Amino acid sequence: MSEETPIEEYPILEAPADGIPPVVDTPEALAETRRALREGQGPIAIDTERAQGYRYTAKAYLIQLRREGSGTHLIDPVAFEGGAPRADFSAMAAELADDDWILHAASQDLPCLAELGLLPTHLFDSELAARLLNLPRVNLSALMETALGLTLRKEHSAADWSKRPIPDDWLAYAALDVERLVDLRLWLIDELQKADKLEWAHQEFAHLVAHAADPAPVRRDPWRRTSGLHAIHSPAALAVVRELWIAREQIAERLDRAPGRVVPDRAITELAELVETGKTKRLTRNDLRSVRSFNNRLAVRYEQDWLAATDRAASLTHAELPLRHLPVDGPPQPRSWERRWPSSFERFYRVRPALAELAEEVNVPLENLLSPDHLRRLLWDSPDQTTEEAIEAHLVELGTRPWQRALVVPVIAKSW
Repeated sequence: MSEETPIEEYPILEAPADGIPPVVDTPEALAETRRALREGQGPIAIDTERAQGYRYTAKAYLIQLRREGSGTHLIDPVAFEGGAPRADFSAMAAELADDDWILHAASQDLPCLAELGLLPTHLFDSELAARLLNLPRVNLSALMETALGLTLRKEHSAADWSKRPIPDDWLAYAALDVERLVDLRLWLIDELQKADKLEWAHQEFAHLVAHAADPAPVRRDPWRRTSGLHAIHSPAALAVVRELWIAREQIAERLDRAPGRVVPDRAITELAELVETGKTKRLTRNDLRSVRSFNNRLAVRYEQDWLAATDRAASLTHAELPLRHLPVDGPPQPRSWERRWPSSFERFYRVRPALAELAEEVNVPLENLLSPDHLRRLLWDSPDQTTEEAIEAHLVELGTRPWQRALVVPVIAKSW
């Protein structure tokens, strides 16, 4: 079937081949699942379902596993927490360590799997494989269409998976997400071999495994990602955003509720705009109640928290107010280099087009050929003279994989 075939012309996987598996939520059922998986053959397809947009954390609320000779298993990890923040499945991970774990977009699932001790030793990421093949669409449904002539429904992808009991139609959807991953892996391996890119994929997958347990990077001033912040410029109004954001985070964490379901970002910036426009310097209860979202039942319950936050913002000294812009941490965007680093500016606009041409030649997206961040860090404030060895050493330090360095180092050196 061609890529142009409309989605509705592909047969839809409607129900799991073996029916909807029961949810594994007792020690006896988990022991049986572990036995079945141990006795199965070949790679293990794995997926998770989270409740982002509903809950504060991004923990897994369902784990789907499928293996030839074992069938599909749907594990409720919450049932095994036993009062701890997370269940511990490290013993099960050790039992499954010898074979590939197949995930789609592994970087999305690995953090919540790592929290459970489910760390792979060998990994196959079907999305990343598709990117190395430069396929036009790499979401799971699109790949199923291209590879297997089938498609998946995605109506429950954004559901609240913390709901108990999980509805049967949700469970069917979850089981289908791993139903044909083994077949998809075989097709992708064949395509990677034809394109002489299988070794590239192995290196990428090994990199994912090596960093699967890495802690999430700590973001500086995460409140600056508040939607609508672009309209806030004065330090006093930014302080209102910051203090309300912190208060909301604390409430959301206590309630295990997504912050946007306590009050949305836009409510915070709307309130800060009263300070931004000079209508007031110290926000009052009436100001708070003038913003619609602060009047919902949940927000009203924490009205004293919001008022305390705005009082803190109003009481800050000039030195304590947030800066309008964070100091640059690492290389700025190359478009800003021209004045302070003119040689690097010119070098970037020689090297990047050369790499883009190389990416087209080897049929890989430019961002997979070389991370934009790695390129920026390599070229920012760079010396006028260098060698291939020096470029190679810098890229090794940044974590660039061998297959990437073999391709890009000569091109970068030539365009330097």
